[in-house]
Amino acid sequence: MLSLYCKFRNFMDREEGQGMVEYSLIIGLVSIGVLLVLGTMSTTIGGMFTKITTALTAVKSQ
Repeated sequence: MLSLYCKFRNFMDREEGQGMVEYSLIIGLVSIGVLLVLGTMSTTIGGMFTKITTALTAVKSQ
């Protein structure tokens, strides 16, 4: 019984994948933040591209 307890305790104390989990959580949170920012700014960015396209078209037609 003690041997089984020691094996279980040894298994629970292992921290081999902890760093990978932390990095994946950080990457997930950053990507959610980027998506939220881009979602709220999409109309502004679209307007900028429209202005640039209009200006380039006006210069080309002169």
